[in-house]
Amino acid sequence: MSILFLSPTGQIGGAEAALHELIAGLRDANPAWSLGVVVGSDGPLVDKVKALGARVDVLPFPPALAKLGDWGVDGIASLIRLCARCAVALWPTLIYLRRLRRLLRDRGPDVIHTNGLKMHLLGAWAAPRATPVVWHFHDFAAGRRLTSRLLRRSAKRCAAVVANSKSVAQDARYVCGDATKVYPVWNAVDLVRFAPTGPRADLDALAQLPASANDVVRVGLVATFARWKGHDTFLEALSLVPASVPVRGYIIGGPVYETAGSQVALRELRERAASLGLASRVGFTGFIADSAAAIRSLDIVVHASTDPEPFGLVIAEAMACGKAVVASRGGGAIELTEACADAVTHVPGDARGLSDRIQELAIDPVRRARIGASGRETAERCFTRSRMAVELTPIYQGLAHVH
Repeated sequence: MSILFLSPTGQIGGAEAALHELIAGLRDANPAWSLGVVVGSDGPLVDKVKALGARVDVLPFPPALAKLGDWGVDGIASLIRLCARCAVALWPTLIYLRRLRRLLRDRGPDVIHTNGLKMHLLGAWAAPRATPVVWHFHDFAAGRRLTSRLLRRSAKRCAAVVANSKSVAQDARYVCGDATKVYPVWNAVDLVRFAPTGPRADLDALAQLPASANDVVRVGLVATFARWKGHDTFLEALSLVPASVPVRGYIIGGPVYETAGSQVALRELRERAASLGLASRVGFTGFIADSAAAIRSLDIVVHASTDPEPFGLVIAEAMACGKAVVASRGGGAIELTEACADAVTHVPGDARGLSDRIQELAIDPVRRARIGASGRETAERCFTRSRMAVELTPIYQGLAHVH
């Protein structure tokens, strides 16, 4: 069996971290399989996948294609701007498709597995007609006006869809139609790397803040700078925590994708924090390569997505590290928190509710420890690489048999 994975980026966001764990799980479960990856840009994912023994081809997206996206398109003006960007990207995309088609033909995989909305379309259009294509949905696509239409029109070239939660699976069925087979498969987490013991990051030094006092409770949002990740909600929630509660907040992460308009700028977040009077109570660390060390350095991990979360990888990673998590109650995140007996949640976008949950946990270390222990138990039961490989292997085998 040979499988070729297509990723739009070599940077590491949630979908790329999930792809790495998927490949690692398949390598352990099926060591004789040939696994390869094509990425649309260079980045840390390349070396991480190579370390697993997979072949990697970097086929860079042209800038116009990399920046193209329909997130947040609402109204005539934004639709006109999208059409203009599509026109600019058309010819570079056609050239890219020709190069991708040649590469796929040369590699000759039994199955092509695409990871990301752009690669779903490009993979379907470029794949040899006899090669089955699997779309791995890590996002809700129905709300994207252009992308959802293109996916629906291209669904006949998709042999199966893997969705990272039941919520995303339902969305995928709506987008692709009832004829497409959809399999909900939760992401996996490296339970050795994401564990309660191990190195801890010096968040204060990374954020250029004075060292915090010993009794300070560290509360962090670990996320890319996607606009729906709830940075503003997190900052507002911190501003509502009374000064008598010794809390310091951290925003850990940075921009990952190149799609225009989809990410918040660090300058915006700093200005928002200053306007809320949080200059001395919140730090911005930037991207931390060892995210496990960052999570272990926190006492409370906040997930604050304002839109329904497709899966919520940081929730699973924080559980694996034995940390108390406050999760936004929407989408796939509901499934993860329902699996954990002691999960704490808040209504998406509700800064007051999030603030209340933070305060409750900040003053109760015993409860934080209990939630952390329950989370680790959940991770060992639900988020293993072997479980993911067991669920995916028969899907690939069935497609290759048809092929």
